Amino acid sequence: MNQFRLFPEQASTASHQVDALYIFLCSVTSFFSLLIFALIVYFAAKYRRRSAIPPSLLATDMRLELLWTFIPLVIALFIFFWGARVYFYIYHPPRDSLDVHVIGKQWMWKIQHPSGRREINELHVPVGQPVRLLLASQDVIHSFYIPAFRVKQDAVPGRYATLWFQPDKIGEYHLFCAEYCGTEHSKMIGRVVVMDQQKYQDWLAGTPAEESPAAAGAKLFESLGCVKCHAEKAPSMAGLFGSRQRMIDGSIVEANEQYLRESILDSTARIVAGYAPIMPSFRGQITEEQLMELITYIKSLRDPATLRKSD
Repeated sequence: MNQFRLFPEQASTASHQVDALYIFLCSVTSFFSLLIFALIVYFAAKYRRRSAIPPSLLATDMRLELLWTFIPLVIALFIFFWGARVYFYIYHPPRDSLDVHVIGKQWMWKIQHPSGRREINELHVPVGQPVRLLLASQDVIHSFYIPAFRVKQDAVPGRYATLWFQPDKIGEYHLFCAEYCGTEHSKMIGRVVVMDQQKYQDWLAGTPAEESPAAAGAKLFESLGCVKCHAEKAPSMAGLFGSRQRMIDGSIVEANEQYLRESILDSTARIVAGYAPIMPSFRGQITEEQLMELITYIKSLRDPATLRKSD
């Protein structure tokens, strides 16, 4: 980790694609910069004024005009489609991704795995496994940055962001906050440890058993009284996540993490058609960590039988 490199080490599937595009852009830019500079020097010397008589005007060559219009157009379109392909790859995580919760706060990264295992400023992941991070901020804007994976995503207060990567090389890699977040910003650093699948499972099993986010969310769902209304008077949570809901204004909304967050913190922002706005707002009553646990529990519900009911 301490070895100086001109470029960070390549340690994810995205890093190879990003570097290839970056090197191509640098190569094209360097080639045309040198070409234009050389042509300027050549034409300045060849066509410099040698007498007081102005040179005669030359007829325009349409073939040349088309050539230096068509070639840059083709190169620009090639770069656009290549860049779009890399962009869609980076921002569309696979369905089998391992979901990990990350909360940024001054000045640390709080991380929780699906099993409940918690870490601070460290992230252990298995090699070859797509990992999807659900990012949130507890206070100010932070930015989760792993140079070796070529991924970076801001964690903005009041909303969720996602980031995914698939490590393809075992080792330890730097983790930074890339957004100035206060006086201790420079100390908000950590590491990502990529392990083989068996060692990762041993690492999870070798730690004390902790409550999973879904289990903690289920307890919150009951203690906050949510289960009473959502079993009768409010929309069922079973199978809600990922579905499309019609609002009273006729709009259609996908029930993703951001929608669930908004519905919990500002319950009257969007009302599902056919239901009254009876849900109270929980803004200021639960922490970012509890909010993630609630959402994880709702995501885990697949059918009405899984919805816990209060005695």
